[in-house]
Order: sequence, then structure tokens, then C-alpha cells
Amino acid sequence: MRALISVSDKQQIEPFARALADLGVTLVSTGNTHRLLTGAGLAVQSVADVTGFPEILDGRVKTLHPAIHAGILARRDCDSHVQQLAEHAIEQIDLVVVNLYPFARTVADPTVTLADAIEQIDIGGVALLRAAAKNFAHVLPLVDPADYGPVLAALEAGHIPPELRLRLAAKTFAHTAAYDTAIATYLTRETDDPFPAVLPLAWARAQVLRYGENPHQPAALYGNFFDYVEHLHGKELSYTNVLDISAALSLLEDFPAPATGAGVTLAILKHTNPCGVGTGATALDAWHKALATDPQSPFGGVIGLNGPCDLELAQAIDEIFSEIVLAPDFAPDALELLQQKKNRRLIRTRQPITPASRTRSHLLQSVPGGVLVQAADIGPLDDEPYEVVTERAPNDAELQALRFAWRVVKHVKSNAIVYSRVDRTLGIGAGQMSRVDSSRLAVWKAQQAGLSLAGAAVASDALFPFADGVEAAIAAGATAIIQPGGSVRDAEVIAAANNAGAAMVFTGRRHFWH
Repeated sequence: MRALISVSDKQQIEPFARALADLGVTLVSTGNTHRLLTGAGLAVQSVADVTGFPEILDGRVKTLHPAIHAGILARRDCDSHVQQLAEHAIEQIDLVVVNLYPFARTVADPTVTLADAIEQIDIGGVALLRAAAKNFAHVLPLVDPADYGPVLAALEAGHIPPELRLRLAAKTFAHTAAYDTAIATYLTRETDDPFPAVLPLAWARAQVLRYGENPHQPAALYGNFFDYVEHLHGKELSYTNVLDISAALSLLEDFPAPATGAGVTLAILKHTNPCGVGTGATALDAWHKALATDPQSPFGGVIGLNGPCDLELAQAIDEIFSEIVLAPDFAPDALELLQQKKNRRLIRTRQPITPASRTRSHLLQSVPGGVLVQAADIGPLDDEPYEVVTERAPNDAELQALRFAWRVVKHVKSNAIVYSRVDRTLGIGAGQMSRVDSSRLAVWKAQQAGLSLAGAAVASDALFPFADGVEAAIAAGATAIIQPGGSVRDAEVIAAANNAGAAMVFTGRRHFWH
């Protein structure tokens, strides 16, 4: 039995190669791997000795030779293949242990040049792996050090199960596909084409989830979600937990960071919709403002803030059941307290939550036969125009309240209405088929919470198609309104605001969220 070993990731390779040699396997290797193994005292044949041809072009050409690929691709159950190997004095290769140049890690460095990235595109390694995986009935392809143990166990037992061969082949093709996808993604990004003719997608499985939105739906998480958040405590995350964490991060990213002097912003979410949002001098102050919007719905919800969670906030949170608490950091005594409930998941972000920390550039939605792709709605809200369209302009306090409501309404499912003051939400209406119904729901929620809407600002994620929505908001107490505008009845809508002496601004941009 012969094994070809050529690895970029050299973890565990020396003991694995030694174990192979102890089983009588002949070792063949290239370049740095050959030097490593021979330096460890192992007898290793060089690829150049097998091919009778030296490595050339700075190592770009090493294994691309019939003496190598015929030894891998030949079918052992095909007499003509076996005969041709004998005619050309080519020995079979039964095990291919290869992992590839670290292309993805290289291009993750923002300072990398295109030339440096190209040098990390592996050609020979991919060809070796694909050849071995194609001929998996006779050759074992090994791309992951985690599989060294199972393969050694099978070799020691003297039998390699067909299901192991198939699993390793599938894993190998998935690995090379992901590798090619990383290259295509990087090069496409360099062309500034946001929607290429073929969409390259490949994510490694991060975690198998307990189930999806419902227990009868299997689910898994793919990609590098855990590069952005750290799961500190509590049960494994569920499908809906991940969605809620994503929604909380997206909302908090639209608020200024505490380091700018803007105060701490805290949001309470349920089913990805904000129940209440508040900004305060302290985290506890922000909590009281957010909770007051809707004291009932936060039970079993998600609490996210863009500043550290201290003991005072932890004590307040501990009074109700919450699924998730998310923060950039937790004070040691706060962490100790919150960890006392095993069902509460504590999530720490791996970087400050600011508008500069956007965690997504494109959004995907599955549809029959494919996916929809769109740019994420992450433009800086403060850069959006605010055109005063009424006779009265909003005063400074109203303008601050409008900006606050506008930040929140973007993250409420459409049709969305948010009533607010300068630092807190008062009423939120989400997901109604009629915009005026969303407004009525927001008013009802405020009334249920005992909050006055007199002098409030109100935001609508999309245009008011009729004057009735504005009239309902004004009747509830709103004195300032922010909306995209663009209705054929804008004149009637503006007239309704003018008749009541209310201020209204148009942004020219809507923020639907289905």
C-alpha cells in the first residue's frame, strides 16, 4: 500500500505518517511535507523520484504527472487499467492525504494583494484530491486531520468499510467545492459585481441545531456566525435563537455606540420584532425605558444592548424569564448572577456593536428552485435626507424623536409603525395588512402600557397611502411624523398634517421588512 502525503495544515501529520509506516505503508511526499517527515526519521520517497522530474516553477508543478495521477485514477477492478500501469511501470497510490493552501485565511487579511492571493490558489492539491475522490472505491482521499483516526482504525482492522470510503469522497468534493467558491467569491468581489452570473456559495456546517422553527423541522447552522458572537452560557442555540440574535445585532448596529457619548441602547425583541427600545445614561436606565413600552411581551424574549451588562441591569433582567441576553461584555458579578438560570443563554459579541461592525452585506431568501439575493439594508440612517414637507418644521426635540423612531421602525416587520420620544419607544405596531391597523395596534400597546402619546413622534416604514393613517397618528397625540413619502395622495397626507399643525418629514427611502 502506498500513501501520497502533501499537506499545508501539518497538524497531526507526523504521528499519522509514522502510524502508516508502522503498518507497512510506503510513504511518498512533496516539498515541505517531505522535509518534515524525513526530518522526523521516516523513510519517505519524494514525488520527484516517482516522476523522474523535478519540482519546477517555484513549486507550481510537482504532482501533475501521469506517474502520480495514473497511480491514483486506475481502477483496480479493470484489467486494462492494471495492464497499462504495468506497461508504464507505474505503481498504484492507495491513500491521498492532502489539504490545500490557506486561500480563505489569506484573503481574510484586508491588506492582502491580488498577487499574493493568487499565489495561494492550489492547483496540484485540488487535482490530487478530486482524482482520489473520483476513484474512492479503490483510493482513500483524506482532507481533514479529524479523519486520520478513523482511517487508521480501519487499516489496522484490515478492512475499510464502503460507507467510510463514500463519506470521505463526499467530504473531499465538498472541500474542493468550498475552496473553489472562496476563490470565485474573492475574485468576483475584486470585479465589483454584486450579482455575478453564477452565485458562488459554500459554508461549512457550524452546528446541527435541535430543530428548526418547529420540532418536526430538522435544521443546521452554516458559516462563521460564531466569529461574531460567543455563546457563554445556557443550552445550545436553536434556529429561532440565531434569528433573534441576528435581528438584535442588526437593530443595535443602527444606534450610536456608547463610546460616542450617545448613551447605552437596549432593545427587547420577540420573534425578531422589537417590543421596546430605550437609550439611557446607564444600561439600567435604558432597560426601564425599553421595558415600559411593552411589559408583557418580553417574557421569553431577547435582550440586547450595545454596552456592557453590569450587575444592576443583571438584577433587573433576572426578575423576568428571558431566552437570550446579548451584550459586548458582562461584568463578572453580572455574569455570575445571570448564569444561575441554566435555560438563559448569554451571548457576548466578539466586537463592539457599532454601525461600522455590519455583519452582513447581502441577504438571501430561499424560493422554489433557488434563492433571492439583495443588498442588505445597512445604509447609514443619519445620511438619509429629511425633507420638511409641512408648513411647520419639527423642533429639535421632535427631530431627535423622529430619528429615534426611524432607527427602530426599520427593524419592525411591515407594515410597521413606531411611536417614540427622543430616547425610547412608546408604541410599536408590526406586521399588519393595513398601515392604519398597525398604527391602531401601536396606540393600543401604548395605552395598555399606560404611556401617553401626547407630543410623540411617529415613524412609518413606508409611505402613507391615504390620509387616514396620519389622521389616526395625530388623533393619538403625535405631533411629528417621519415617512418615505411617494404616494399619489401625498398632497392629501400633507394637508392632513398641516390642518392639525403637525410637522412631517419625508426621507425618500422606505425600509420594508417582510
